[in-house]
Amino acid sequence: MLDFFAERFPAITRGTWHQRMVQGLVVDEHGVPVSAERAYQGHLRVYYYRAVATEPRIAFEEVVLYQDEHLLVADKPHFLPVVPSGNYLVETLLVRLRQKLRLNELTPIHRIDRDTAGVVLFSLQSETRAHYHEMFAKRKVDKSYEAIAPWRADLALPLTRESRIVEADHFMLQHEVSGAVNAITHIDVIEMRGALARYRLIPVTGKRHQLRVHMAAIGLPILGDGLYPTLTPEGEINYAQPLQLLAKSIEFTDPLSGQRKRFESGRELMQF
Repeated sequence: MLDFFAERFPAITRGTWHQRMVQGLVVDEHGVPVSAERAYQGHLRVYYYRAVATEPRIAFEEVVLYQDEHLLVADKPHFLPVVPSGNYLVETLLVRLRQKLRLNELTPIHRIDRDTAGVVLFSLQSETRAHYHEMFAKRKVDKSYEAIAPWRADLALPLTRESRIVEADHFMLQHEVSGAVNAITHIDVIEMRGALARYRLIPVTGKRHQLRVHMAAIGLPILGDGLYPTLTPEGEINYAQPLQLLAKSIEFTDPLSGQRKRFESGRELMQF
């Protein structure tokens, strides 16, 4: 792993990466510290917990919906990242919960965008974490989102958007291209009022920015979206106008207990 980091990030010295690993600042997606001698593993997510000089305070609070010995379910506010990235370290859902609840092994099982609010699942134990990861890998989790976007009378709903989504030229963006389908979303309308409507979005797959890309692609860009269809200049965050996208509920059969579980966000999108 040290060889990989030294090659992948040549601007940082090999000695610096070694010291960070010794200090336990580099961990994998399961919360396990990455040592310098550990064998390289492709497609593994690895996180480096660095110091941030000036980290902005995000004045919105998370809520814990459920907790047992294996699982924690949180209701995330808009604007709060799930894991450290960019200019955010402490002001992330993961680090906030680890510090408040003193749960050092807490690790997200899945994620939602920083701009999206709603339900997020966390694992509390590395020994049982793989069982929950497997649920998502095998698509045994039912997720439902709500979004507010323009209303189009000419669009027949419900509909299913199937496309291929890949990274765009800009690192922050995804886009649709021709090729084998890798992203599927069921879209239906809950209510409509004037020029706007509230939609229910059911993702079958979990590509990055999938719901935002699919809604923009059919001419229904989600209100408050600073990425699709137009990229907002970096640093321009309007906390009074959050993205109108909410991870409303998640339901699954617990792989350990066999019980059917459902969790629902207590948050609401804008009234219109």
